[in-house]
Amino acid sequence: MTSAIASQLESIINSPDIIPWETVDNDWKNRVKKTVNHNCIPHYLLTPPDLKNLSNIVKIASENKWSMLPCGNGSKLSWGGVVSDANLVISTQKLNQVIDHAVSDLTITVEAGITLKDLQAILKPYNQFLPIDPAYPDEATIGGILATADTGSWRQRYGGIRDLVLGLSFVRWDGEIAKAGGKVVKNVAGYDLMKLFTGSYGTLGIISTVTFRLYPIPEASGTLVMTGEAENISQMAQTLLQSGLQPTAAEMMSPSVVKTLELGEGMGLMVQFQSIPESIKEQSQQVEAIAKKLNIKTTFCQDEIEESLWKQLQELIRVSNTNAMITGKIGIIPNRGINWLMKINDLTPEKGWAMINLSSGIGQFKLDLEPSLGVLKQLRSLSQENNGFLTILEANQTIKKQFEPWGYSGNALPLMKQIKNQFDPHNLLSPSRFI
Repeated sequence: MTSAIASQLESIINSPDIIPWETVDNDWKNRVKKTVNHNCIPHYLLTPPDLKNLSNIVKIASENKWSMLPCGNGSKLSWGGVVSDANLVISTQKLNQVIDHAVSDLTITVEAGITLKDLQAILKPYNQFLPIDPAYPDEATIGGILATADTGSWRQRYGGIRDLVLGLSFVRWDGEIAKAGGKVVKNVAGYDLMKLFTGSYGTLGIISTVTFRLYPIPEASGTLVMTGEAENISQMAQTLLQSGLQPTAAEMMSPSVVKTLELGEGMGLMVQFQSIPESIKEQSQQVEAIAKKLNIKTTFCQDEIEESLWKQLQELIRVSNTNAMITGKIGIIPNRGINWLMKINDLTPEKGWAMINLSSGIGQFKLDLEPSLGVLKQLRSLSQENNGFLTILEANQTIKKQFEPWGYSGNALPLMKQIKNQFDPHNLLSPSRFI
């Protein structure tokens, strides 16, 4: 089968873009090893240089019923469910061009393989940026970020990545290219495929281009770090939610995070304001006054210290350092977030870290070493009891086979299956990775 695949692929794509799996570097192999069933080793890693080649690859794969695992740089390839089969791993990393940048309209259209780091560097001279802060920000591609719906702390001010997407194009299961949305902010025509593809994990099609709305880079920035007793931090969080203050980012942090980052003792709350200097000063003073009444310790930081602190927070919780670690995503009613953070701290002292967004209740967690399934079940139950969820993103296959990564128990499963069947009737795209 391998030689048959090679001969057909070589007729449409250059040899350097067809990499036999045995010659693929170890980083790729390790990521795929985590997500593809151990009995199904891919035959090739393909890196098409343009959209036409990508389309032709998918068309041939469809005709031959070869299963495909789409990705960008593979930084989140190990997230989600265990893929049952993958003959081809298809990377969009070479589709990395800016197609159109309407500077005055604050919109940009890019190919899916461009990294967020490179995109921000292109936008910076125009005093613009894309307000998303995902895991692996230096490696992550735009397509991969959208496919995994990976948005971090800036969700507080700008919403999730689905709120920033104006249009996209994707390669269908049969190799045809489809488009949705447009290049303007007020675009309401047609079915909202942008939101459907956000968080689809490569199961509905291969994202090829994306159009985003952009924002001006804030003039100044400042962050307040608050630590104290759980009850006091909870009261501070509720006060902030009910106030007229407008933080750009706001995260509640478990005691283990506070301790590891040497921020103090107890529960933590980190709030970032980005605006003109006068506004930052006024809002920070208001928060400090409330914190003083609640006996909460506050520390204000800016510039390199502030940037380093947010980076450390993201890396501590969202990056898996060993095969024994588990990273995941949770959702919970925001006013129950502190309870969830205390629960993970009680169940995994010194071994679990978590943060939860102040307004949305969306959070991330990381567990060191392999916890008992009982710990994961308790954390998922607490999330679901409070109208939320718990998803396992990164973990070894043993954990994922024993503890279903998604844990979805709602009534939309039949609808999801119908959509999957409509977009991928032969189940060739990332089979079993999602619901």
